[in-house]
Amino acid sequence: MKSIVKRIGIETVQDIEVINITDTVKETVAASGVRDGIVYITTMHTTSGITVNEGLPDVEADLVSMLTRLAPEFGDYQHQRFLPSDGQMAVNSCSHQRSLLAGMQVAFPIENGALVMGSRQTIYFAEFDGPLYREFVIHTLGL
Repeated sequence: MKSIVKRIGIETVQDIEVINITDTVKETVAASGVRDGIVYITTMHTTSGITVNEGLPDVEADLVSMLTRLAPEFGDYQHQRFLPSDGQMAVNSCSHQRSLLAGMQVAFPIENGALVMGSRQTIYFAEFDGPLYREFVIHTLGL
């Protein structure tokens, strides 16, 4: 059995955005040589997410809008305080909440060397605290 872990760096450009990473995942799986197995895509950050939805600009905008409504920038958050460990104010509680709603990982089966996914499914890296340099991991397992 193969187990291949690949870290991918990404530069986000907005405070909140969703970035289509589907082709990167498909190319990584194809290059792995795994014919049958599973792939996990995981964010390395607590203020970002990995999620799946339909790859249309209006759906993307609606997702960002919904997450902004559910976890508004300003609220009665306990995380908005001085953090001695960081030497600065914590002002990103909404980003942590949005990450929780989006999720940190998705998985897809691999069959005959390709992802098994719906024709309209798109894999997104979701930024909630940018712009920043971020990383996600593609972990391919199988034969």
